[in-house]
Amino acid sequence: VYLHIDFSRSTCWIPAAALRLNVWLRKLLVAPSVLHTILPRFLRSQPETQERQVLHRSKRGWVWNQFFVIEEYTGPDPVLVGRLHSDVDLGDGNIKYILSGEGAGTIFVIDDKTGNIHATKTLDREEQAQYTLTAQAVARDTNKPLEPPSEFIVKVQDINDNPPEFLHGPYYARVPEMSNVGTSVMQVTATDADDPTYGNSARLVYSILQGQPYFSVEPQTGIIRTALPNMDREARQEYDVVIQAKDMGGHMGGLSGTTEVKITLTDVNDNPPKFPQSVYPMSVSEDKVPGEEVGRLKAKDPDLGDNGLVNYRLVDGDGMGMFELSTDSETREAVIKLKKPVDFETKRSYTLKVEGSNPHVDPQFLAWGPYKDEATIKISVEDADEPPVFVAPSYTFEVEENAPQGTLVGRVHAKDTDVSLNPDFLCRYMIPRYTDVEQFFSINSEDGMITTTRPLDREALAWHNISVSATEIGGHHQDTKVRVNIRVKDVNDNPPEFASNNEVLMCESVAPGKVIETVSAVDKDERTHRQHFTFSLAPEVAHNHNFSLKDNRDSTASVYVLRKGFSRLTQDVFYLPVEINDNGFPALSSTNTLTIRVCSCDSKDTILSCNVEPYVLPAGLSTGALIAILACIVILLVIVVLFVALRRQKKEPLIVFEEEDIRENIITYDDEGGGEEDTEAFDIATLQNPDGANGFLPRKDIKPELQYPIRPGDRPAANSVDVDDFIKTRIAEADSDPTAPPYDSIQIYGYEGRGSLAGSLSSLESVTTESDLDYDYLQSWGPRFKKLADLYGTKDCCVNDVDDGEDS
Repeated sequence: VYLHIDFSRSTCWIPAAALRLNVWLRKLLVAPSVLHTILPRFLRSQPETQERQVLHRSKRGWVWNQFFVIEEYTGPDPVLVGRLHSDVDLGDGNIKYILSGEGAGTIFVIDDKTGNIHATKTLDREEQAQYTLTAQAVARDTNKPLEPPSEFIVKVQDINDNPPEFLHGPYYARVPEMSNVGTSVMQVTATDADDPTYGNSARLVYSILQGQPYFSVEPQTGIIRTALPNMDREARQEYDVVIQAKDMGGHMGGLSGTTEVKITLTDVNDNPPKFPQSVYPMSVSEDKVPGEEVGRLKAKDPDLGDNGLVNYRLVDGDGMGMFELSTDSETREAVIKLKKPVDFETKRSYTLKVEGSNPHVDPQFLAWGPYKDEATIKISVEDADEPPVFVAPSYTFEVEENAPQGTLVGRVHAKDTDVSLNPDFLCRYMIPRYTDVEQFFSINSEDGMITTTRPLDREALAWHNISVSATEIGGHHQDTKVRVNIRVKDVNDNPPEFASNNEVLMCESVAPGKVIETVSAVDKDERTHRQHFTFSLAPEVAHNHNFSLKDNRDSTASVYVLRKGFSRLTQDVFYLPVEINDNGFPALSSTNTLTIRVCSCDSKDTILSCNVEPYVLPAGLSTGALIAILACIVILLVIVVLFVALRRQKKEPLIVFEEEDIRENIITYDDEGGGEEDTEAFDIATLQNPDGANGFLPRKDIKPELQYPIRPGDRPAANSVDVDDFIKTRIAEADSDPTAPPYDSIQIYGYEGRGSLAGSLSSLESVTTESDLDYDYLQSWGPRFKKLADLYGTKDCCVNDVDDGEDS
């Protein structure tokens, strides 16, 4: 088709594609809007007659429409997008075209003289589908707009340059096994970045590349469906399917993308359980105890989870009463256990029939059943070396009480139950000591004869429950035990006695003939329905005048009063011997004393007092008052004794003396000393402490930390009369002795002060000196100072030198 458009007679906008006929024709085909704009203008520009008429627009000088440019153009020259032309452009170059907007100057450039627009870069529609630009014609000299600016759009025309993509692959799907053909598995969807409104670039078609013939895919929707019936999970569980999506409607030249779909068949209960064997042989020894395991079996079911669970039960067999079945929760095995003991000698084999079934059956597959299976178990009983067995499960014997030692109680017997009977079978009998702690019985180890070891007392223990064990001699030395109950038979060996030993209280004013008590008796022996007691007074009181006894013939007796006038002051207690007889064999009797106490009663025979003491107490004082008085006297005596003891207690001295310390005491004597020359008046050796001669005096108030021994050469001899040396020695000892008393003490010296070179140390000596002090004024101070005035006013006196200093 060749289309000629003549623009020479009109002023219009000319698309650049029209300059190239082949491109322009393509534009006309794919962009009808261009024709709708240009063609009417072209037709209007044609003359109505053979003469052409020029038509002029009166509103505006621009003719606009959208431009198109193909994406991904890779030619050597820039792509011509279109041309701008104004009706004021006379072609003299005075008009300049200006372009602004998206990509102006970078992507799109304009020739300011011709108005040609070129794309300088490759465009991608998937990045930006269109660009909005603004064009304006201005004067080249003044840049003044000749027309208002107008806006136009450049659209990027799509090409098929993007393949389909599966954005969420790979996919994972599950479908039940044995599904019908056409069962939907899942849907996959691919996307194409190309323009879906232009051509077939984004029109996708799905196909399956891998996974046939098991699955298929719908071409338009991408839904994957099963293509084969009865796909079995137990045969194959997983399938790898590859799905392809192709654009251009699947035609040649289209782009494609693929994804993987992993399809897993889920389990359904389509398989019944099956025992691998039809018959299971098992064995059990006869010495096994109930509850022990005999054997196991398991039915196989290839299904999974609850679909593969198998329940077991016994349905038949002659061993259903001897064996039981349970299921192991971990291994899901049927466990056969012994329910009752088996005996090889009685029955040697048993048969059981076991059924295994699925508890969860799918109704869809009921026709495939039945979902159960059966198997037979044959159990053989094995012989074992069994222990001896007593011929009786238990024994009960009787023996009379008080029977002598060695009395036969009974015999136990055990035998061998094994099939291969041993004529020489021997066993040893014994009584375990823990069943007969006090060892009342013994047993013959060979024949099982049980005898007593001492007389038995029924009243102490009526039954003896012991055990006897029988141990096989030889073999495995197995043993067995049996219970032996021994009853002690009663004999009449206990006399009767009063049922109660309470005193009988009787009023002083009791009338003769009155019953004051009814007595009864008991017997420790075994009570029988014919047991009977008789009562009578002892012979020595049979003819007393106070009381009588009447047997009531019902194992009781009544006590009567024979006289009146009982008085507590005369006799307050009576003792009545009563003889009691039983009817046993042999008959026994005993004498029991009934105590009768006389009491004071009121007019209604209500007992007031049964004590005799109130009659001997002074009038007006009761027993409680007397007790209170005695308590007060005792308390006073205790107080007096404590006071005297405290007064006599002496304060213990701080220094402990074993004997009297002469040094620490004042020695008083009647003769006067003759001064230091007098060596005969008093023996200076007596001043020495005999205890301190060999050591130190002990201190009670402190504990000495160090002990300083006294040098033997420093102490004067005991018979020395050198007082000066003696005193110096004592002073040195006191200065160096940490155990010496720190308190003041009086030291006695055996010489008179006069005549001594040291002179007197006493302050009393000052009265005989020529002192300027005059103490005569003390006489006028009154009687209170008379003694002091006499001491200091007296001229003639003799005093001993006294050291009252703080240091010794």
